[in-house]
Amino acid sequence: MNLNNRVLPAAAFCALLGVISLPAQAQTTGKPLMAEDVFKNVQALRGIPVNQFMETMGFFSAALGYNCTNCHGNDVLGNWEKYADETPVKRTARRMILVVNAINKTQFGGREAVTCYTCHRSSPSPKTIPSLVEQYTEPPADDPNEVEITARAPKIPTADDILNRYIDAIGGAQKVAALTSYTGTGRYDGFDSYHGKVPVDLYAKVTGEHSIVTHTQNGDSVTVTNGKTAWIMGPDKPMSVLELVPGGDLDGVKLDAALAFPGTLKKTLTDIKTGFPATLIDDRPVSVIQGMIGGSKVKLYFDKETGLLTRMYRLSHTVIGSVPVQIDYSDYHEVAGVKIPFQWKNTWTDGQSSYIFEAMTPNVAIDAAKFARPVPPAKPVVKPVQ
Repeated sequence: MNLNNRVLPAAAFCALLGVISLPAQAQTTGKPLMAEDVFKNVQALRGIPVNQFMETMGFFSAALGYNCTNCHGNDVLGNWEKYADETPVKRTARRMILVVNAINKTQFGGREAVTCYTCHRSSPSPKTIPSLVEQYTEPPADDPNEVEITARAPKIPTADDILNRYIDAIGGAQKVAALTSYTGTGRYDGFDSYHGKVPVDLYAKVTGEHSIVTHTQNGDSVTVTNGKTAWIMGPDKPMSVLELVPGGDLDGVKLDAALAFPGTLKKTLTDIKTGFPATLIDDRPVSVIQGMIGGSKVKLYFDKETGLLTRMYRLSHTVIGSVPVQIDYSDYHEVAGVKIPFQWKNTWTDGQSSYIFEAMTPNVAIDAAKFARPVPPAKPVVKPVQ
């Protein structure tokens, strides 16, 4: 595979090449770590949490069609310290952040109306001349993620109708309420597993506790919440264990926990509404509802024929724009009388990954330690050569 000719999301590119090797750090004071606490030579993006900083790198990647080396140079491969070096592209990016912020402040009252993507559209150089090819060829299909509520769209079925039909489709309210926990085992593949299939374990409780442990070739990658706080840990992360601060990523983990037990959705989401025009996913009509979880906007797409959830689309806010996160659900199987999707496809600006579960065990006792702050593995002891 020629990586020089393939554009990969920024963080995924780093993970694929195994270059993330910062000294182990952990939060011990409960105070959120900012980007400048962990990374060197941070200037225009100071004062934002570490994980939002990484999401911002993904936003740049999506906006410009770049990977890590396009901005930081080839010397970063295998050497994390080199990411702090100055490059012309980094200096340009800092200037453009100031330009975009100034436009939004002076022309749009501080509203996020313009971002990097507004002009670049996945190209390093914004286009200034109209394309005749684009003007006179068939336009691409509408992106269902971009559909928005309109005054002319029908308000029936209501959001309650759509959610109630979903509960009926997966087994009915009684069976859904009777499922209070489950564990799962299966296979995962993504950039951090070099697209090889590796084992994955799932632990979930209706109380909002949720954990996914992926056993990659370089060590376990963990995303876990105890219902209030959430953490991520993994060999491709910029620090050993990162506690998620309130915002997009924490909202996302809590939403995953709620989607595991759909009977809790009406309590988890706020400002639930519908009123979307006709929309298709894979040529199948879907019903769409929109809600909020924390500060993140969420859209849920339900197959009109089956009533089953087919997609979750969430926006995670960063200082330079909103980062989209999409999960597609398929291959539903009954677990204690409740249909659960056994296949998830995750797509976001930092990569793409798939989960294929092979077994789910319902209503089992799960050790509380599965939902606690993950413990980093001990460093291997290197014995001197005799």
